[in-house]
Amino acid sequence: MGELTDKAKGLGNEIIGNIKQAAGKASGNERLQAEGMAQELKGEGQNFRGKVKGVIGDKV
Repeated sequence: MGELTDKAKGLGNEIIGNIKQAAGKASGNERLQAEGMAQELKGEGQNFRGKVKGVIGDKV
């Protein structure tokens, strides 16, 4: 995947993760809240990978 693809997927996962966290917190669903945290972290990793690719190229 390219830099922009990684960043876009990362941002999407961060947003969905935040929504899941909020929904889990509002409903008292700890599992949903944990899933949201995990998805947000996944998104942050994808976003970071996209930034790295931007710096050193898409050869990562």
